[in-house]
Amino acid sequence: MKEVIIFLFWTVATVLLSAAPFTVAIDPGHTPKHFGALSARGVKEYLFNKKIAEVLQRELQREPGIESFIVNWEGKEIGLKQRVAIAAVKRANLFLSLHHDSAQERYFSDWDYNGKKLRYSDKFSGYSIFVSHKNPYFDQSYSFAKHLGKSLLEAGMHPSLHHAEKIKGESRELLDDKLGIYRFDDLIVLKYAKMPAVLLECGVIVNRKEELKLASSQFRVKLAYAIIEALKEEKRIHDTKESTPKK
Repeated sequence: MKEVIIFLFWTVATVLLSAAPFTVAIDPGHTPKHFGALSARGVKEYLFNKKIAEVLQRELQREPGIESFIVNWEGKEIGLKQRVAIAAVKRANLFLSLHHDSAQERYFSDWDYNGKKLRYSDKFSGYSIFVSHKNPYFDQSYSFAKHLGKSLLEAGMHPSLHHAEKIKGESRELLDDKLGIYRFDDLIVLKYAKMPAVLLECGVIVNRKEELKLASSQFRVKLAYAIIEALKEEKRIHDTKESTPKK
């Protein structure tokens, strides 16, 4: 009888744990005032970040077992450490910061767009993924980064390797050149997160052609589903670990 009770206990516990939601904190980088990069057509990076965060949040609502919330959805002028503190309070299992990329000043040129003189650089395109060795969950962060890179590649996207260039402002260590994963230890939201954390540069908005792609609703949905596929794999691993009885 005792063995039957123990078996039933572990069966119920396994079901409950496997059904527990895997929670993702979606962080749209920057704020309306401190907006990050400016696209080739003069659009603030923050607007790109918020839009893809909203699309990802919307599509994640269709995924059973994965919950998500947008950090600072209101666009308040909060600090970087406050972002990860919010994620910790809400008990997020993963912190995902979404950004859109630029380039170093040496690669910019001028052009006229709608009567305005703006800056662009068509030299680079593609996504970049960043992790921090100072994150207390580096192994899990890197694991998700690899799932994410593979998913993005399978969706037909490609990594940008320009952050590894040996010039001032770059020289980032490439952990995986095929998947576009970099080590950037002192990125605040990665370094201070109390959970696995990854920063994704979705693409290069100073590239005139890529900006148009990144601004399209069709591409945003495609990108969101690529991210979701990586999140589903990470949830599977998380659920397996959570449902394993402790000895």
